[in-house]
Amino acid sequence: MGGRHFLIDPLLSSRVARVYPNFAPTPLAPRDWPRIDAVLVSHNHYDHLDRTALRALSSEVPALVPSGLGSWFARWDRRPVRELSWWQTTQIGGVRVTLVPSRHWSRRGVFDVNRSHWGGFVLESGERAIYHAGDSGWFDGFAEIGRRFPGLEVAMLPIGAYEPGWFMESNHLNPEQACQAFLETGAHIFVPMHWGSIRLTDETLCEPIERVESWWRENDPCDGRRLARQSVGETLVIEQQP
Repeated sequence: MGGRHFLIDPLLSSRVARVYPNFAPTPLAPRDWPRIDAVLVSHNHYDHLDRTALRALSSEVPALVPSGLGSWFARWDRRPVRELSWWQTTQIGGVRVTLVPSRHWSRRGVFDVNRSHWGGFVLESGERAIYHAGDSGWFDGFAEIGRRFPGLEVAMLPIGAYEPGWFMESNHLNPEQACQAFLETGAHIFVPMHWGSIRLTDETLCEPIERVESWWRENDPCDGRRLARQSVGETLVIEQQP
């Protein structure tokens, strides 16, 4: 974006937290990556903050992280780090990166519950903007993000890790909620993510996307917005919106 390359929550490990297998093959080996200008980490859970992926990056590549997470990098990764609070913005080569709220939590070890923050990211270059939600349950912030960043081209929203609902719904969207959150943001293109790779909860790997596609068939907004289902390794090119 804007001539810059970003990695957001990159995951290369074959197992998450040494427990959960990663069923999706890595689509692009680090040797084939373009020059990376920054790595963005939404929060410290093992499926989002992956040491294997960070080791594959040059130590000169800066990390943009929520407030409180910089101390982890000081101990384990030692790359340049910029901590951001919600709605705080920084610049990477002319691209504006803003940390936006989400409804989630953080924990890396035994005694560090919610010691660091979490969130999503909005990247802006000129009049173009995309939104990556990280992890989130349902909250009013999706509409607020849409108000603060009108004309979002893309919203990347998580659709998996939601069953059983009584336990997971405060921290993870289910597929139908993710579709509604997309509408709340006002974005043009919905890219579902956080599915088909790691089975963290009770639903099957493919159920999330099947439910999203079912919702879309029944509730297609018919206002120019579209659903972009991507297979792992597939590239999506976003043309300039008129």
